[in-house]
Amino acid sequence: MIKVNGELKNLDSISLLDYLNNNGYNVKVVAVELNGEIIKKSEYVNTCLHDGDSVEIVSFVGGG
Repeated sequence: MIKVNGELKNLDSISLLDYLNNNGYNVKVVAVELNGEIIKKSEYVNTCLHDGDSVEIVSFVGGG
């Protein structure tokens, strides 16, 4: 199980980029923390999610 934004997900190993794309996230406007560490956007494709990982995904919203 992988915890994503506090919700447990039953996922096989998947790249962070694939997870974001498959779940409708716009990678240009999100920040991702994996197990307490901020992941650079350039590393999304090389970062795999595994059982026991904890992921926090934050979307930036403009306003005014």
